Amino acid sequence: MKTSNPVLARLGQAAERERATGYAQPGPYGQPGYPQQYPQQQYPSGYGQPVAPPAVTPMTLDDVVVKTVLMLAILGASAAAAWVLVPDALVGVAWIGAAVVGLVLGLIISFSRMANPALVVAYSIVEGVFVGMVSKAFDSLYDGIVLQAVAASFGVFFLMAMIYKARIIRATPKFARIMVAIIAGLFGVMLVNLVLSLFGVNTHLRDGSPLAIGFSLVCIVVASLSFVLNFAQIEEGVRMGLPQRYAWTAAFGIVVGLVWLYIEILRLLSYFQGDD
Repeated sequence: MKTSNPVLARLGQAAERERATGYAQPGPYGQPGYPQQYPQQQYPSGYGQPVAPPAVTPMTLDDVVVKTVLMLAILGASAAAAWVLVPDALVGVAWIGAAVVGLVLGLIISFSRMANPALVVAYSIVEGVFVGMVSKAFDSLYDGIVLQAVAASFGVFFLMAMIYKARIIRATPKFARIMVAIIAGLFGVMLVNLVLSLFGVNTHLRDGSPLAIGFSLVCIVVASLSFVLNFAQIEEGVRMGLPQRYAWTAAFGIVVGLVWLYIEILRLLSYFQGDD
């Protein structure tokens, strides 16, 4: 089954190749297909009988939910451990290190043509350290801000889930292309801003100014809308019959959006807490 979704198309092609290398097309009445060649097992009668391998288990919505909850649990545990174990003097180093490693892992997972559960779990651990260090730094300046940001992030997530279920916003191919372009553009802007900040250049995108508030609001809106794209990809992936392990890739997309949303809400709330 082909898809017009530009993001899901790559995974669909990879999954199709995976099925083609080990399995024939499904037989009549929907029974799973089998490879052209399979081993023979000898029986006492002397006649060889084909031994069919197990069919590929397709991904379901429950698989994605379970993997997402597991990723969030790993991320939360990693964040809590980093918060407790990393000394205050090393928060900045751990923050930057985890951000760089998480970015690399995230790019590898995003552009990989195969679902890799080990990489996704590793990303959850590293991103947990990043979230824990960011949260610890903000909480030391503004008491209670972390709980507010967590509550707001999950509130927005569930709101977008209801909006998507009600089909108030539809993930059309045009919507998907626009979202991918906007997210890539925002990522580029944030990367340039980070590099300039290392050289002492203030672009006023992260200093609490009206421009910074506006930029954070734009990021929050885009991060929220990215969930619509995630939900559509999951739905279409289930219809396409992607193998079960691709649920890890779908869960990865949701967790990336949640972390981004949480960080932006945390920043926005800090702008209204007064100077440190």
